[in-house]
Amino acid sequence: MLGHLVGLVKVRVTRGVNLAIRDLRSSDPYVVVRMGKQKLKTRVVRKSINPEWNDELTLSVEDPTIPVKLDVFDKDTFFDDPMGNAELDIGPLVEAATMRIQLQGVADGTVVKKLVPNRQNCLAEESAVYLSEGTVKQDVVLRLRNVECGEVELQLQWIDIPGSKGASGF
Repeated sequence: MLGHLVGLVKVRVTRGVNLAIRDLRSSDPYVVVRMGKQKLKTRVVRKSINPEWNDELTLSVEDPTIPVKLDVFDKDTFFDDPMGNAELDIGPLVEAATMRIQLQGVADGTVVKKLVPNRQNCLAEESAVYLSEGTVKQDVVLRLRNVECGEVELQLQWIDIPGSKGASGF
């Protein structure tokens, strides 16, 4: 199994901002994070359109060209209502992780790459890939698609796995 893994991405689903109302006055949102065949969920936050999850989910990365997909739902008794979705390319994070050896000795907080919102991505604002305490991280605000409003804030962190081919082996 380790031979196929490139590494891990720790996804901290921080919070939702101005999510759509799907119940009478609010929603009971949760996020489903998918990458390939992997599917992980945050907890449900009751009666909130500005939920604070701060849930950490970890995805195994075999192919860094596969995007991370997010779906936000409103928890209901019989059928969970969709509240939008988004997609995120982890390529820039993996690319920065491969450069980490060249970046040794660089100050904490150094920005390795900046990504700007455009029609091809779901970024709501500029996103920076940076070094923090020896790891590569990225703060992301995603604008939800297929819904009237809403954003989800994430922090990604790359984790190398000893014995795997690593980010540089891809």
